[in-house]
Amino acid sequence: MTDERKRKLRGFSEEALKSLEAFERGLPPIEAYMRSAPAALRPEDATSGPPQITGNIPHYWGHRERLRQRFLTGGHESMPEYELLELLLFNAIPRIDVKPLAKKLLEEFGDLNGVVAASEHRLLQIPGTTEKVFFQLRVVEALAHRMARAKVMQRSVLSSWEALMSYCKTVMAHRDTEQFRILFLDQKNTLIADEAQAKGTVNHVPVYPREVAKRALELNATAIILVHNHPSGDPTPSRADVEMTEQIVLACDAIGVTVHDHVIIGKELDTSFRSNGLL
Repeated sequence: MTDERKRKLRGFSEEALKSLEAFERGLPPIEAYMRSAPAALRPEDATSGPPQITGNIPHYWGHRERLRQRFLTGGHESMPEYELLELLLFNAIPRIDVKPLAKKLLEEFGDLNGVVAASEHRLLQIPGTTEKVFFQLRVVEALAHRMARAKVMQRSVLSSWEALMSYCKTVMAHRDTEQFRILFLDQKNTLIADEAQAKGTVNHVPVYPREVAKRALELNATAIILVHNHPSGDPTPSRADVEMTEQIVLACDAIGVTVHDHVIIGKELDTSFRSNGLL
């Protein structure tokens, strides 16, 4: 204990001063707290005088840094899904323990795919979620879509069918409403465009065969692949799916455009009309 410190504590008994000195020796240095403290509490950000720390240091400060270091040094393979989601939530929610929210989101939406694809309306019904959380998830979804799409654009679908289906599942499998997409191909069966034609309800999406054929002509496509999802997770074609496909085939035949396939995407499986003798 410094002489200045003893001067300020003048009036205390010698025994009390010795006890206080022993207590202070047992404390960790202030730097140990500052490494985990918010920027506003760090010495370099103080306008005058020493930093003031009141109350207990929140436990999640150290937890966040440990989680970041585990991710940076060991990768994501050994980390459970809720920890990966925590890392994402750190940027959207800076000052609370986000582990409970991460676990609640996974419980509500099933897995990371379900959380990332969840609608704004459903997300904001979960206590603790905010518009910043929704925005962060949309950015992650956009990146995933772009990365999957890059593997199939300007490539022959015949040599990259697995990658094509992986892309379709990434974009569509976890949506809570139906979406109808058309993949437009050139004479070499190279994917030249991928467009969402319509969005629907949980079990129906409106598609107009004449508009499909018209768009194929505009893009100078010679073949197309139809893709839509079933939010229920069951990719079994309905009677309406079969009839719609037949109408699109007739419209495309009239302009010399081939319909290679119609694929229905479920959460785990997909169904090919051609493979099942429906096309």
